[in-house]
Amino acid sequence: MSNVLLSSAVSIRRSLIQQVQSIPEELFDVIPEPFNNSIRWNIGHIILTHNYFLSLGQPNKSSLPENYIQLFKPGSKPSDWIEVPPTKDELVKELSNQLSNLSGIASSTFDKHLDTPVEIGPLKLSTFDEVFNFATIHEATHLTTISCLLKVLQYQKSK
Repeated sequence: MSNVLLSSAVSIRRSLIQQVQSIPEELFDVIPEPFNNSIRWNIGHIILTHNYFLSLGQPNKSSLPENYIQLFKPGSKPSDWIEVPPTKDELVKELSNQLSNLSGIASSTFDKHLDTPVEIGPLKLSTFDEVFNFATIHEATHLTTISCLLKVLQYQKSK
């Protein structure tokens, strides 16, 4: 099962990186109606949450800047930012680093029970494979949001 989970995560991350690289950075901070966040926020949020979820099952090798927590945690939004967010290149670098780190996850890690289950709404995640699967679904959801934001922005630009 761990091979399927890893393969899915790698495919989604590659799609995300490809999508992000294709978007002009001038669109990263535009927030069209009815969205609450920008493309940049969604990318940073993916990076931050991926880092958190994967740290639950293995030693955290994170080199994320500390400001990612304040910028991209759940409930945050660009209108609250008081510091300059990471550039497109910095975000792509973090996404790529995380992609590289996926190959280092040992198969045995997926069977690991968490010291404390993670509760997200009605979900109770007790093993690393459950957390990893949730992280992958979460990333795919935000990739879809980024795609929707881009479509709306392209539509508005064409009018």
